[in-house]
Amino acid sequence: MPEPGYVVGALAAAVAVTVALRALPFVARAAVKDSPLLADLGRWMPLGAVTVLAVYGLTRLDLHGADRGAGPLLGLVVTVVVHLWRRSLLLSIVAGTVVCVAVSSLA
Repeated sequence: MPEPGYVVGALAAAVAVTVALRALPFVARAAVKDSPLLADLGRWMPLGAVTVLAVYGLTRLDLHGADRGAGPLLGLVVTVVVHLWRRSLLLSIVAGTVVCVAVSSLA
């Protein structure tokens, strides 16, 4: 069993690091508020995150299974079609997810 002083020190360090990491974005906000780099990151990061998730999901497809990846592939097609049709990120993601889960659970 560790010494009580060691436990108190470890907890104090954990609390200090947690508070500092949570406060950092608010402190740094003033310094980067008008940064063009931050504006570009805000514009491109959602697309980058969705691209990484889509590529990861498609590389994990089991094309030799019973459904041959029908759920994720059909979900991807529905997501793209709904997004091109309505230009709504939320609607396209929800529609693609619903189709993917429905087709995967039926197979």
